[in-house]
This record gives sequence, C-alpha cells and structure tokens, in this order.
Amino acid sequence: MVCKFRIRFQKTGHLRLVSHHDLMRAFERMLRRAGLPFRSTSGFHPKPRLVFALSLPLGVAGLDEVVELELTEDLPADQVLARLHQQAPAGLEMLAIDCIPPNTTAQVCRAMYRLAVPEQRLTALVESCALLLAQPECWIERRRPELRKVDIRPYILDLRVAVDALEIDLRVTPTGSARADEVVEQLNCRDLLDAGTVLERTKLDLIDEQILVNSQ
Repeated sequence: MVCKFRIRFQKTGHLRLVSHHDLMRAFERMLRRAGLPFRSTSGFHPKPRLVFALSLPLGVAGLDEVVELELTEDLPADQVLARLHQQAPAGLEMLAIDCIPPNTTAQVCRAMYRLAVPEQRLTALVESCALLLAQPECWIERRRPELRKVDIRPYILDLRVAVDALEIDLRVTPTGSARADEVVEQLNCRDLLDAGTVLERTKLDLIDEQILVNSQ
C-alpha cells in the first residue's frame, strides 16, 4: 500500500539560511522522530521518498512551499500533519496537507515573490517595472553551471508595486525559469538584497491544482 500526501509548509527565520540538502535531512529526521511509516528509496542508502516541488534558493524565505511524501500505511491526513508539526524545528511550519493519487507529482507552473521596498523608491520602481514589461527581451548572464547568456523575459509573467513591496510572478517550465534575484537586479534593486532585505517566495502554483480550479 502506498499513501501519498502533499504538504504546504513555511521555511522562514534563520532556517531560510539552511540549504536545500539540509532541508531534506531535516524532513527525514522529522519523519523518523514522528514515527511515521514512510516509504523508502531502494539501494544501499535508503531514504524517505520526499519530493520538493521547487527547491528554495538559499536565503529566500518560503511562505507556501510544497513537499510530497509517501507512507506505507493509510493514516488520516490531519494526524500526519500534527505529528510532523510536533517535530518541526523553529522556522519550519506545517500549513496544510492533502491526500493525492500515488501517480501524481507536483509540477510548478508559477512562482510568486515579494521584496519589501522603501516608500521613497516606489515611484521609480513603478516606472522600472513598466519598462521591463514592455521589453521583448531581457538578457542576463549566468555563470553556473557554465558562463552563458539567458533571455529571462519569457519567464516574467507580471511585476507589481504594492503599498510597500515589489511583487514578482515568474513562469516555471520544465526547461527553466528566471530567478527572482535576477529580476530584482534588472529593476535596480539589488542593493536592497545586499543590505539584508529578505526576499520571500509567497506562493507556488501547481499545474494539477490549476486544472482542477479551472474545471470547476
């Protein structure tokens, strides 16, 4: 028997400085301490079958992240969430859980970000957003895994300036996406990140959930 769950969670505070690899290890410890009957991978070093929808860049806070896990027993979803919540370290909060078909895998189609911006810079930022959205191309240079140029404009769905923040909506595809910090730099706001302003990923939209909403 395989029971699969999709969990929404937050990764904030000092935990945003933890790498994706360490986050996976934290979830593994939580599963073991919670005594949940998780399904393991095969091989010499079996690990819990955990799939994160989209890895979170180091230093970015995640307000609505997605992870999927498989259990070998049919347990109530609320019990699974409660047991994980009891073992979660500070900065890691379990938000919601859904039971999903075993053959379902989260595929992200949109990622939304937020960056706090000082009031005196909002007017200029509105103009910068309008200029970027009006451009047919936006080429940036990436150094990893090798030096290359990438046009990130096709991945920028929307840019908005709220009362006190910049909001970025990015398209995510199987072949790639833009990074929020790349967009921030194009808008001449890189200095905010360098000064310690925390970039937040506020939401991940999944393809199967979007299809469900549109069919209702």
